[in-house]
Amino acid sequence: MNRYLCIHGHFYQPPRENPWLEHVELQESAHPYHDWNERITHECYQPNATARILDGEGRIAAITNNYERMSFNFGPTLLSWLELHASALYRRIIESDEASRERFSGHGSALAQVYNHMIMPLASPRDRETQVLWGIRDFERRFGRRPEGMWLPETAVDTETLEVLARHGVAFTVLAPHQAAAVRPIGEKEWHELDGASVDPTRAYRCLLPSGASIALFFYDGPVARAVAFEGLLTSGENLVARLMGAFPGDDEPRLVHIATDGETFGHHHRYGDMALAYALHVIEERGLARITNYGEFLDRCPPRFEVRIREATSWSCIHGVERWRSDCGCCTGTRPGWNQAWRAPLRQALDWLRNEVAAAFEAPGDKPFPDPWAARDAYIDVVLDRSEEAVEAFLARHAAPGCDRVRALKLMELQRHAMLMFTSCGWFFDDLAGIEAIQILRYAGRVIQLAKRLWEMELEEGFLSRLQGARSNRPELGDGRALYEREVKPAAVDLTRVGAHYAVRSLFEPIARKSHIYCYEADQEEFETAKSGKVRLVLGRVRIASRITGESLPLSFGALLLTDQLMRCGVRPTLSDEAFSATRREMLEVFESGDYSALLRLLDHHFGEATYSLRELFRDQQRSIVHRMLTESLAEIEEAYRRITESYASLIRFHAQLGLQPPRAFKTAAEYILNLDLKRELQKDSPDLSRIKAMLQEAAGLHLAWEEDTLAFALRTSLERHMRKLCESPADPGHLAVLVHLLDVARALPFPTDLWNVQNLYHDLASGEAPLPDPAAFRDLGRRLNFRVEE
Repeated sequence: MNRYLCIHGHFYQPPRENPWLEHVELQESAHPYHDWNERITHECYQPNATARILDGEGRIAAITNNYERMSFNFGPTLLSWLELHASALYRRIIESDEASRERFSGHGSALAQVYNHMIMPLASPRDRETQVLWGIRDFERRFGRRPEGMWLPETAVDTETLEVLARHGVAFTVLAPHQAAAVRPIGEKEWHELDGASVDPTRAYRCLLPSGASIALFFYDGPVARAVAFEGLLTSGENLVARLMGAFPGDDEPRLVHIATDGETFGHHHRYGDMALAYALHVIEERGLARITNYGEFLDRCPPRFEVRIREATSWSCIHGVERWRSDCGCCTGTRPGWNQAWRAPLRQALDWLRNEVAAAFEAPGDKPFPDPWAARDAYIDVVLDRSEEAVEAFLARHAAPGCDRVRALKLMELQRHAMLMFTSCGWFFDDLAGIEAIQILRYAGRVIQLAKRLWEMELEEGFLSRLQGARSNRPELGDGRALYEREVKPAAVDLTRVGAHYAVRSLFEPIARKSHIYCYEADQEEFETAKSGKVRLVLGRVRIASRITGESLPLSFGALLLTDQLMRCGVRPTLSDEAFSATRREMLEVFESGDYSALLRLLDHHFGEATYSLRELFRDQQRSIVHRMLTESLAEIEEAYRRITESYASLIRFHAQLGLQPPRAFKTAAEYILNLDLKRELQKDSPDLSRIKAMLQEAAGLHLAWEEDTLAFALRTSLERHMRKLCESPADPGHLAVLVHLLDVARALPFPTDLWNVQNLYHDLASGEAPLPDPAAFRDLGRRLNFRVEE
């Protein structure tokens, strides 16, 4: 067959980790999920590993893994997050590449990616080199092979970038059709200029480079890709099949129809896009309409017969080339008419200046831990991927001068890592300087500034802010880049003392092990004392805080006092000697026993007043947890009051409703709170009372009360998943199956949908396995309730 089809998904999320914690903190906008990585994993990355194919009645006929049949790349920073937080999915992605090698003649479908989504034509020569090397090394570590192809962020390309790819053995990359400038058959001299015309996307092309090297280029089908991403083509699997098949020319030459889009198109941007893709790939393969392939296999079978010249410094998402990442070119998401992006240029200029300043210091002669600092940076990816003591020692043995300061050496490498992360493209892509993506790259810059000060005593912050000041938010109340930095970056910054304060404040509310982890830090408790009197608590102690990234450590002494839910004070200082700490502890405990808390506060300031902290200094996740704990008693009082109101006036309000009158706002607020709370608690039970749930639903409908649908559906989904896992662990136990049937009856009674996706996945895995089932007929009935097509 000469008809080949390839679908490429570029799966990527902006890095969201706090640069000082190496952890994605709570993002309220992603509710009910912890953060956007978690939310998009649920909406897109997981569904594509378990995509549904439905029959004519809308029942699940098959569950398939899209990654095994498509071409894909995952951003290295996203894969790092998935490895930690969605390990089963991470393994599935890696295994999909292994399966694709069997399917596609030894060619894996996974492509590498430039490491942290930097716009390569705007990068410094050294950054280009390191970004490609890091992308390759990250890929090798994860997929266990050399990458054949590499994805360029935003498909932004120039000849220098292609030279770097070719120099490091990358065989091909994928570009947008408008990025081809001219083509000619190999061996001919005359170029066919493509001004106003589109390149034929059904071929592979060879691009000869000034160095004498070459690289293969694929130009995806622009109209079809645009229809998939922006024009609703994914609403119908049949329409997708027809559009893809209609893109083949009517000749007998080997032809490749291929598209490339953001992978998030299939599920996140377009709900059920994963299903449309699965259906299309299944139908095309089953009907023999085309051979599903990937770029590596097609290149092997059909080598380029044409050469191509590229349009320099172009990309797939900016019609002006790469101006979207350095100027007010007019390209934006278009959601806010009247806004401008004049902030992009000063942001780029400030970051370029900062990069150049630290680069000069990094390579300056003098007391340097690394004889060849840039070669060391290129190799530092091995430590980023493996923070073990053995990996760090191996890296230092290969690249550091004998006897060098280990902490200083690792700080230098971390400075350079963040000096690249601050050029992540998302910081410029969206519409405003105050967006979370721009704030994120400013935080990376803040970490660079902090490390430069500690390494070289360089005062870079004012120079950086004076340049950033020229960037202004479109929202006047948010001010300029300086104001945003002061408000969003500085409060997020962390040092060892603040980690110690977090440790101290947390110890007021929960027991902490002698040795514990606080994100990328270790806390080693040396001494600890606590005293309680009613709600008042005092903790005193000594702890050593150490960074697991750089190895830097600091011994600290602390004292923290909780007087009321609203009044808490913590002080941290360089550690006291044994004798001084014993005297301080004795003095403060005596005053605590006396009940003179005003004097105790003064003593706390006296002994630990060098750095004082409150609950605000806790890191975001623990902050929410502790505030929730502190509010528990108050919430119980609110619940009691609301319940009293609801029960006292329910009959009167029902009478109002019978007359067609809306209930008073005060009653409605109380009743909605109580009914939602009661329903949530009922749904969380091992065996919810269906009759009680129906009574609550009737009550809410009669009084025109609103349900917190997301929260309640999340609670029921969690309960269903918990019991489905129990069934998978003990399939011979009929009790688990009975509970699941009951819970599904509850779900059917609710006036809003419940997400059964993961429950269905678990059922499918169990049904596909070899474990004995308690009652085959009952298990098939459960499958029907979960919307599977079940054969008798």
